[in-house]
Amino acid sequence: MKNSFPKEFLWGGATAANQCEGAWNVDGRGPTVFDYITSGSHTRPRIFTRKQEPGVHYPNRQAIHHYERYEEDIRLFAEMGFKSYRMSLSWTRFFPKGDEVEANPLGIEHYRKVFVLCGELGIEPIVTLNHFEMPLYLVEEYHGWSNPIVIEFFINYVRVVFDAYKDLVKYWLTFNEINMMTLPFGSLLAGKKLEDGVSFISMKEETSEEKTLRFQALHHQFIASARAVNLGRMIHDGFQFGCMMNGMMYYPYTSHPDDVLETQKRTNIGNFLCADVQVRGSYPGFAKRYFLENDIKIEQGEKDEQILKNGTVDFYAFSYYASNCISVDPSINKMTGNFSMGIQNPHLKASDWGWVVDPTGLRVYLNMVYDRYQIPIMIVENGLGAVDEVSEDGHVHDDYRIDYMRLHIQQMAEAIKDGVDLIGFTPWGCIDLVSAGTGEMKKRYGMIYVDNDDMGEGTGNRIRKDSFYWYKKVIESNGAHLE
Repeated sequence: MKNSFPKEFLWGGATAANQCEGAWNVDGRGPTVFDYITSGSHTRPRIFTRKQEPGVHYPNRQAIHHYERYEEDIRLFAEMGFKSYRMSLSWTRFFPKGDEVEANPLGIEHYRKVFVLCGELGIEPIVTLNHFEMPLYLVEEYHGWSNPIVIEFFINYVRVVFDAYKDLVKYWLTFNEINMMTLPFGSLLAGKKLEDGVSFISMKEETSEEKTLRFQALHHQFIASARAVNLGRMIHDGFQFGCMMNGMMYYPYTSHPDDVLETQKRTNIGNFLCADVQVRGSYPGFAKRYFLENDIKIEQGEKDEQILKNGTVDFYAFSYYASNCISVDPSINKMTGNFSMGIQNPHLKASDWGWVVDPTGLRVYLNMVYDRYQIPIMIVENGLGAVDEVSEDGHVHDDYRIDYMRLHIQQMAEAIKDGVDLIGFTPWGCIDLVSAGTGEMKKRYGMIYVDNDDMGEGTGNRIRKDSFYWYKKVIESNGAHLE
C-alpha cells in the first residue's frame, strides 16, 4: 500500500502496570484495589474480596512478572522495532498507602531503570499516570475519588514523578479511559464501600445518590488531571500531555429517529463529556441537561472552572477495540462489548469474547474526534483477545491477529488521508498479560506469548508469535508492508 504515515510516527505497543508487573508486595509497594480482585471469565465476573479462600486466585498479584523481567521484555519490544512504549506507573510503588509525604526511593529507582533502558534502545515512553491504579488505603480510609483530598495525594505523587523523570519522559497521559467513570463500572473507584463479594464490573441500575457519587469522583479526576498538566508544564516546558478515552463507537441499530437520537446521546456522554472537559476546558452544554434529568448534583470549588480552562491537554489518546449498536427498544437491548451497553451489529463478526471486529469504525471514530477537537491523536490501545496455542513446532501461529491488525492499520492510513493528524499507534498487549475485565491469561492480546495459564502456572517463558515478525516488518516499512 502507498505509505501515508508520517515519518516520525510512533509505532509501539502498550501495557499497564497492574496487568503485567506483579510483585504486588515487593520493594515497599502497597496494595491496590486490583490486588484484591479475583480471576473470572467471560461468563463469571471478577469479585473484590479480601478472603483468601481455597481456589481463589488474585491474578494481578503476580501477573507476568514484568517487574522482574522488564529488561527482557523491553529488549523484545526493541527487537520488534518499537519507536514508543505506552506503559503505566504503579502509584503504590511510590506511595504505598497513597497519602504519605515522602516517596519510596525503591519505586523511583525502578522506573528510572525502565526509562533509561528505553532511552538506550531508542524507545519513547508514553506514560500513564493512573491506569486504574487506586491505592486500596485511599478507598478504604478516604472513600476514593469522591473525596477531594485525594486530589492532593495525587498531585503529590505526580510531582515526585515529574521531578524524577523530567529528562527521561516527554509524553504523559493523566487518567486511563477516564470516560469509564460515566458508566456504573466506575463506582468501584469512586468511593463506593468495598465489601467482599462486590462485582468488579457492574452495569446495574443505580440510585441518583450512587450516580452523583460517581460523577463527583469524575469531577475530582478532571481537576486532578488539569492540575497535573499545569504542574508538569511548570516543571518542564517540553512535556506533552494527553487525555485517554475508551473509544465508544456507537451506531443506531435502525434508522428510526429515536435510535439515532439515543445514539447521539450515548456518544455525547460516553465520549464527548470527558474529552470536552479535558480538551476544551469546560463541561459541554448537554451535560447540564443530563445531570438534571438524572438528579446528579456535583459540588465544584470556586477555582475549579479556571483550573479546567488552564489545564487542557495537548493531544487526544484513546483505545479502540469494537463498536456497538444502540436502540431504544428494550426487547433487543442487551450487554455486549467492552464494559458498554449495546447491541451486536448484525453486519459484523465477533471475537470469542463477543467483541465485534469493526476496522471501519476506527476510521469513523478518528474522523469524528479530529473534526471536533483538531489536535493530534494517538491510538494507545487496539487489539484482538484470542485463545493462542503453542504448536508442535514451538511457535504461535496467530494469523487471525495479523488479519485484525492489518485491517485496522489500513483504516488508520485512510483516516490520515482524510486529514486526521494521527501521530502514534501502540496496540494493546504487545505482550500477553492479565485481562482487566476477566482476569484471564487465556484471553491473549500480545505479539509475545507468555507461558502462564489462568492460575498463574507455567514457565513464564516468552515466545515470539507470528504477529511479532509481521509487526516488525510493518514498523520497518512505516506502515507500508502489511502482507
